[in-house]
Amino acid sequence: MAYQIESHRSGAEVVTGDAICKKKSIDLLEELGLPKGLLPMEDIKEFGYNRATGFMWLVQKKNKIEHTFRKIKQTVSYAAEVTAFVQKGKLQKITGVKTKELMLWLSVVEVYVPEALPEKVTFKTGTGLSDSFDATAFALGE
Repeated sequence: MAYQIESHRSGAEVVTGDAICKKKSIDLLEELGLPKGLLPMEDIKEFGYNRATGFMWLVQKKNKIEHTFRKIKQTVSYAAEVTAFVQKGKLQKITGVKTKELMLWLSVVEVYVPEALPEKVTFKTGTGLSDSFDATAFALGE
């Protein structure tokens, strides 16, 4: 994954330090029309966004963290590096994010908010399965 980040670093806005990284990632999610609590990562050491290519990344100091979205009882794992190509209402080709379904961890490859249903967030896994949830479950602090 580090290679992918390096290949998009030229021309990207890159910041370091947990507080500014969290702010920049939340600002980007808001700009894209996605829930601001979608990436509840901790101890972030780097955030980067290349507007020209639409590529964004977050690098945590820890190897990974797990977060449970209480309203939907869904546990999500965030690797040390999380990357995605972004566009309005959508994160695509996501790496580093997995969701727990029954006893299996499935890679999340896409997250989007349908224009016709802005109150819903849909998650698509690498297996082709998808599920939609109420966007309020991904509000900041949830």
